[in-house]
Amino acid sequence: MTLAGHGRYDYSAITQRPVYDWPNGRRLAVYIGLNLEHFAFGEGLGAELAPGGPAPDVLNYAWRDWGNRVGVWRMLALFEELNLPVTLLLNSAIYDYCPEVVAPFRARGDEIAGHGRSNAERQSILPEAEEALLIAEATAAITRHEGRAPAGWLSPWIAESAVTPDLLAEAGYRYTLNWCHDDQPGWMRTRDGGRLMAVPYPQELNDIPAIVARKLEGEAFADMIVDAFEEMRMQAAAQPLVMGIALHSYIMGQPHRLRHLRRALTHIAQARDEIWLCRAGDIADHAASVLS
Repeated sequence: MTLAGHGRYDYSAITQRPVYDWPNGRRLAVYIGLNLEHFAFGEGLGAELAPGGPAPDVLNYAWRDWGNRVGVWRMLALFEELNLPVTLLLNSAIYDYCPEVVAPFRARGDEIAGHGRSNAERQSILPEAEEALLIAEATAAITRHEGRAPAGWLSPWIAESAVTPDLLAEAGYRYTLNWCHDDQPGWMRTRDGGRLMAVPYPQELNDIPAIVARKLEGEAFADMIVDAFEEMRMQAAAQPLVMGIALHSYIMGQPHRLRHLRRALTHIAQARDEIWLCRAGDIADHAASVLS
């Protein structure tokens, strides 16, 4: 029996690949992906703290909006305190609603990556022309406000159609964060012979699956981060690895969780001389220079 496949990459065992270093001889690259999202009121998709009932779901809309009004600023202060770079995964609707939250990340030199127009919608269900328009509109907004096109993309809800990688490559994107199939970056095939770099984006060290879906809390999530860091730092002696940490301001910006996040990120920051603290785009660029 032959199972359906995606054709984007071939199987490759991590123990059987060429070995290389990250800059300055480092073997573990660590990046933070901070999701900044805006949602429609009374319609569309959205993470739920608790069952909200019929629209308008004020409980969950307001909980998510707290992230843009309060949580992101608390998290920004933590990143500043620890001198941690960030890849900002940005819904372009943020520019219309609260552009103030982007400005300090821009001033820090953080990376702005595409994250659709809004997480109230899912691009995977759209016809190809409409999906291409979604990507084009989000890209144009980031380019207009940041003065440069984004290099990376994370789909809202990590939802892909059969042609999403093709559309991203054709729109000028150099890397995608949608695929969590590896601990190293690697090339994906796109139509017409193009290529797109897949940079590992975590689904375990991601506060939505951990806290919203699995009902863990901040202490357990922080322990996961520390444990993964120590294990991957050990494993990286054998091959270069990528450790991503996926955060949402309305979840980890909450005070009772932020205290535990501070503990975990402080633990990582204290080892900065042994690892490569970077942005997702830095990983994609370095990998493109060393992978044929």
